[in-house]
Amino acid sequence: MIGPMLAEAFSALGANRLRSVLTMLGMVIGVGAVITMLSVGEGTKAQVQATIESMGSNLFIVQAGSAQSGAVRTGAGGVQTLTASDAEAIADLPNVTAAAPVAPGNAQVVTSYGNWSTQIMGTTEDMLVARNWSLSSGYSFSDSDVRSASRVALIGRTIVTNLFGDEDPVGQTIRIRNLPFIVQGVLAGKGQSLDGRDQDDTILVPVTTAQRQLFAGRFGDTVRFIMVQASSTDAMSQVQADMTALLRDRHRIGEGQDDDFQIRNLAAMADSAAQTAQVMTLMLAAIASISLIVGGIGIMNIMLVSVTERTREIGIRMAIGARQRDVLLQFLLEALMLSLLGCLIGVALGVGGAWLIKLLGGLDTVVTPESVILAFAVATGVGVFFGYYPARKAARLKPIDALRYQ
Repeated sequence: MIGPMLAEAFSALGANRLRSVLTMLGMVIGVGAVITMLSVGEGTKAQVQATIESMGSNLFIVQAGSAQSGAVRTGAGGVQTLTASDAEAIADLPNVTAAAPVAPGNAQVVTSYGNWSTQIMGTTEDMLVARNWSLSSGYSFSDSDVRSASRVALIGRTIVTNLFGDEDPVGQTIRIRNLPFIVQGVLAGKGQSLDGRDQDDTILVPVTTAQRQLFAGRFGDTVRFIMVQASSTDAMSQVQADMTALLRDRHRIGEGQDDDFQIRNLAAMADSAAQTAQVMTLMLAAIASISLIVGGIGIMNIMLVSVTERTREIGIRMAIGARQRDVLLQFLLEALMLSLLGCLIGVALGVGGAWLIKLLGGLDTVVTPESVILAFAVATGVGVFFGYYPARKAARLKPIDALRYQ
């Protein structure tokens, strides 16, 4: 039963090829726009997710607090209240994987190949654990390097590119503020952070070396912040509460007094960024879906015209025994076929559009199977929804009236 109806539907659409192609055009553009926009949104979401993962997982940043002088209050970090021993105490808390103190600063780095201004971060090897940061070559500095304030360094990919080119930097000497440092390792690439900063444009040195030699007088025994990694997402609330209680006790902060530190949950910030990317993807898809509705309206209009043109045909079919549901199914199949054929062409157009955007626009695009399945599902729904009224109108024609129609 369905086979002959499909053959008849193909024949009816083929009899008016130009009209059929123009009718499908709205669906082609709609599906192509939806897939292209979803690919852009998914690409952006994937890029945000990769950036989030490059920062590390389950992270906190414990910052030094603010200071107040009269009516004037400084921002976070306005007073130096955190020490490397605070980081060691935090590392001993339950559900804490790593706690890395950080004493950052900027300096000019010089090699025999050239010079480069970059960020220097005094820290411990726990930084590599907290940030899930591996080494592409060489090895990390150790606890003994921190205790002895050794002049050793781990350098990022951007430093390698600008100061060594194709040379292997491991074992070579760089000068930071005229102090010689041995490059022990090269950090694996991280790319940009959420704020657009190049994470590979950095050098890690032992925190004691930064405090006593590179930035002597700026930090003393203090650090700017501590990066803490919890063992799991579920443990983050408890870890934050434990860190707050520990630091208040270590800093002798009395009941009712404000904390002299601030704790920022980077996981919450990462979730917010991911949700923003998801909302953008849905908005792009919603805007592109308007074209599908327009395409559906086009299908309905053409099917109404087709019903009018084929009124006598409908009357003859019903006169020789066709039932209302047979006529209804026939016209629904034609509407659905127009929709699905337009969808197939639209999928090819959307995938090609996503490829062109990636090639010419430099944007990351990701065409997912879900977006193609969604396009087909929506196209089917549009075909049935907008094709039902013309099909129902055809099925409800009276055979006598249809045969008399001129």
